[in-house]
Amino acid sequence: MRSDAAATIARLKERGLDVHLLSGDREAAVRRVAEDLGIESAVWRASPQAKLAYVETLGKAGRKVLMVGDGINDAAALAAGFTSMAPSTASDIGRTAAETVFMGESILPVATAIEVSSRAQRVAKENFILAVGYNVLAVPLAMAGLVSPLVAAIAMSTSSIIVIANALRLGLGVTPLAAGDKKSAETADRTETRAAA
Repeated sequence: MRSDAAATIARLKERGLDVHLLSGDREAAVRRVAEDLGIESAVWRASPQAKLAYVETLGKAGRKVLMVGDGINDAAALAAGFTSMAPSTASDIGRTAAETVFMGESILPVATAIEVSSRAQRVAKENFILAVGYNVLAVPLAMAGLVSPLVAAIAMSTSSIIVIANALRLGLGVTPLAAGDKKSAETADRTETRAAA
């Protein structure tokens, strides 16, 4: 079990996400790990086919599954998830099946990726509203001849600057990977996105 697994699970659960543990190990070991991490849903002695079926069942139930795995036995389930992640230390087939590969041993980038993607979605919606609002107000005024071309150009540039500035907020307030853990922070900075084959 990775040293930062508990911190990662805690951050995921804080966001209201359900965490499931699928493992090919024996029952006693899987139950112990699940209990230590506070995971309520655990499956032991899971074959690659069983993991695939589990992920597909969740998907059919309307769940958007983020599958995280590092072994050969996880490849099919990684490919079946709504999205998937694997560490750079995973098997070749695992890295190929995953949509995102993150560097290093830490799995905290899993929680960080979810947090950043949520912020990105919120900012994108805000920018869309800003752009629509500008056009709803500015276009009728321009068509009516109530603003000069110079004022319209300045207003257009200003709206673009506002949208860009709003997007730059994504880099602000990102939760640290681990307090005082410089290595983990560097790991997040090196997160690499790969297209699924």
